[in-house]
Amino acid sequence: MPVSGLTAWQALFDHGRLQAGQTVLIHGAAGGVGSIAVQLAKRVGATVIGTGRAHNRDVALDLGADAFVDLENDRLEDVGEVDVVLDVFGEEIGVRSAGLVRAGGTLVTIAAPPEFEPRYGRSVFFVVEADRAQLTRLAALVREGSLRVPIGSRHSLEEVPKAFAAGRQGGGKPIIVVAEP
Repeated sequence: MPVSGLTAWQALFDHGRLQAGQTVLIHGAAGGVGSIAVQLAKRVGATVIGTGRAHNRDVALDLGADAFVDLENDRLEDVGEVDVVLDVFGEEIGVRSAGLVRAGGTLVTIAAPPEFEPRYGRSVFFVVEADRAQLTRLAALVREGSLRVPIGSRHSLEEVPKAFAAGRQGGGKPIIVVAEP
């Protein structure tokens, strides 16, 4: 949660300047950064459009996304204009997303410096920075139950290679159980 949470926080609020009433497009809405970004954006009163693969739709909607775009079967351009885009993919998705940023909006990417600038907005590429105050706020949200960190599969210490051999599957972080309480 620390790196994903700080990345989501800084992308939305420090760089994207997301506010209540705005619309945000969050790529990878069921992933590590995206799952936290969806919840934080909803918490401040934004309309959230999540994206990803079809099998991640229910996870993104359960986390609070108002709508979901299947990047393999739906047209991203049908989303319309948004105030903030959080791009975790870059490449073609990042280029196509730049065209969705409304005047005065922001494309925030953690993938790579953007290849295409929004016509009347701005783009920001950043690498997460440690921030004790932000991390403290995130931890408090988790403790009070306002922020969920999706948990995926559970594995014993002996199963670590198996746990990560399948690669990213979405639906939560794999947990390695070192010892049962």
